[in-house]
Amino acid sequence: MIIKSLELADFRNYDNLKIDFSSGTNILYGDNAQGKTNILEAIYVSATTKSHKGSKDKEIIGFGKEEAHIRTILEKDGAEYRVDMHLRGNRSKGIAIDGQKIKRASDLIGMLNVVFFSPEDLSIIKNGPSERRRFMDMELCQLDQIYLNSLSKYNKLVVERNKVLKDLFEHPENSVLLDVQDKQLCEYGSIIIKAREKFITELNEIIRPIHEKLTGGKELLSVYYEPNVEQAEFEKKLSSSRKKDIYAKQTTVGPHKDDFSFIVRKSSEDDGIDIRKYGSQGQQRTASLSLKLSEIEIVKKSKKENPVLLLDDVLSELDSNRQNYLLNTIGNIQTIITCTGLDEFVNNRFEIDKLFRVTDGTVSSEN
Repeated sequence: MIIKSLELADFRNYDNLKIDFSSGTNILYGDNAQGKTNILEAIYVSATTKSHKGSKDKEIIGFGKEEAHIRTILEKDGAEYRVDMHLRGNRSKGIAIDGQKIKRASDLIGMLNVVFFSPEDLSIIKNGPSERRRFMDMELCQLDQIYLNSLSKYNKLVVERNKVLKDLFEHPENSVLLDVQDKQLCEYGSIIIKAREKFITELNEIIRPIHEKLTGGKELLSVYYEPNVEQAEFEKKLSSSRKKDIYAKQTTVGPHKDDFSFIVRKSSEDDGIDIRKYGSQGQQRTASLSLKLSEIEIVKKSKKENPVLLLDDVLSELDSNRQNYLLNTIGNIQTIITCTGLDEFVNNRFEIDKLFRVTDGTVSSEN
C-alpha cells in the first residue's frame, strides 16, 4: 500500500497543494510552523476521517474559508484508488471513493492504513488512560470494522445515558430508558472488551522481541489489559452501579474506563515494575517507541500489507541508537518524515528517495 499523491485546497495553511510521493522514503524539511505537520495531518484525516490532534473539521479549514478539500491517490493490491474528502465546518464531511459517494464516514476506515508517530506519542505511557485507550481504539478501528461500529454505537449510548442520568431529577419517568440503554451497552461493550483482550494478546507477542532488541536484552516488556469490568460481569456491574451513576450523573462502569499497563522486568523471574508510575523517562520513551513499532507489525500481520508510516519530527527526540533502530525498521515501508534539518539522515547515511522543502505553505521538490 502506498500513497501516490496528495492534493489540498484551503486545508490549514495550504491554499492549493499537489505533492507526488515516492513509494520509499519521503522527507519534508523546513523550519517550525511552516506546514510540515499539516501534510501528515491531511493524510491521517484521509485514512481515519479524524485529525490526529483531535481537531474539529472547522478548525482545519483554512482561515476565512468555508470548506476544505483533500484528494488522495493511493495504490493498493495493484489497483489505484482516488479518495476525495470535503470538509464543511459544522456539517458532516463528504467522502467519495473513485467518484462514488459513501454514506458513512466509517466505511472509509481500513482502506488506507497509516501509523502516525509524533513526539507526543513518546508520552503515551506516562499520560492518562484516555491516551492509551485512544491508541488502542485507533488501531483496532483501522483493522476491524465490527469493532469500529460497536465502539461508535457504544460511545453514542454512553453520551445518551449520561444525559438521561443528568435529567433524571426533572424527568424521573425517563428511568425506564436506562434499562434499554443498559442492555445495548452490554451488547456493544462486550464486543469491545473481547476485541481488546485479543489485541493485547497479539500485541505482547510482537512488542516483547522489539523491546528486547531496543534495550539490548536488558529489559523484558509485557502489556496487561486492565478492563474496568470483565465481559461476563458487565450486565451485573452496570445494574449494581445504577444508584452510584444517578448520584454521579454519569456512567461509571464500562470499557470507556479501561486501561492497560506496561510491566518491565530485568528477567523472567523478576516481578517487574509498572513503568506508568515507577518507570524512568527513558524507560517510558523506549516502551512508547516499542509500542509504535509494534503497530506497524500488527497492521502487516492483520492486513497482509504494509501501512504507510508517518513520522512527525520524531528523530530529534531519540538518541542515535533508537534513531538507527527506527530507520532500519522502516525497510520497504513507504515513509513520510518531517524534520527541521537533514543531519539525522546524513549522519546515518540514510537513503532519501524524495526530498521536499516546506516554506510557509509552499512545497518544492529538491530531487
